[in-house]
Amino acid sequence: MKKKDLEFFKKLLTERLESLLAEASGTVSGMIDEKPGFPDPTDRAAMESDRNFTLRIRDRERKLIAKIREALERIEDGTYGVCENCGENISIKRLKARPVTTQCIECKTKEEARENALGL
Repeated sequence: MKKKDLEFFKKLLTERLESLLAEASGTVSGMIDEKPGFPDPTDRAAMESDRNFTLRIRDRERKLIAKIREALERIEDGTYGVCENCGENISIKRLKARPVTTQCIECKTKEEARENALGL
């Protein structure tokens, strides 16, 4: 992969990582600062539902943060953009769509077909 492309993806991933970390920090402080005093059970249930939804989103983001960090490590060690299954280069188009990917489109398609066949 060209140095220019690596720099582009490093910048993209770093900005996304910083954004996710800032959002996570805001969520934690927001939950600490909240003073739920709902005498109405319906209002309390709605607040709890919203909180659970937010926590599910943050959990997905936590997983994405780990993937971003792994992608940044791959950039540093020179393996970014190389499919972990077949060893071929992952297309720039695919990396732009999913910068944390570790598989080329062919290997990912085969993996998903296998999972669907097994009912996973």
